[in-house]
Amino acid sequence: MPHDIVGGHIGHNHAHDHLHSHLPPEDEAAELQVLATQFIDGFVEAKDKMAYLRLAGVPLERQPAGGGAAMKLVDVQLTTEWQVGTASPSFGSRELSYLPYPGEMVTERTNLALVYVSLDTKELLDLRRFLQERHA
Repeated sequence: MPHDIVGGHIGHNHAHDHLHSHLPPEDEAAELQVLATQFIDGFVEAKDKMAYLRLAGVPLERQPAGGGAAMKLVDVQLTTEWQVGTASPSFGSRELSYLPYPGEMVTERTNLALVYVSLDTKELLDLRRFLQERHA
């Protein structure tokens, strides 16, 4: 299952267990894509999903950005999309220029989000953001 995941700040380990990067942004994005792909594949294959999340360091509770009661992890959401074409603004027109892809150019993207809830709010934490926060 291919994954099209971009963006990030991941690097190498130091004795103080802090990760940082000296890589160009495109290499950081590629490294994050590898981590996210492995995370998703491991989660899908794991017989015990909660054990996998614990081993991966996924918190079962998060504080909401604006403060308030802790949110609890209730769902892991996997979404798969297939890009079957592209559309862009046409020059001098309000119409889109649309190019459908031939079958061999159709690409699959799988994304994962951690769903946290409290009595007041719901937050979807994208896997890329989780990995960036964890390794920033």
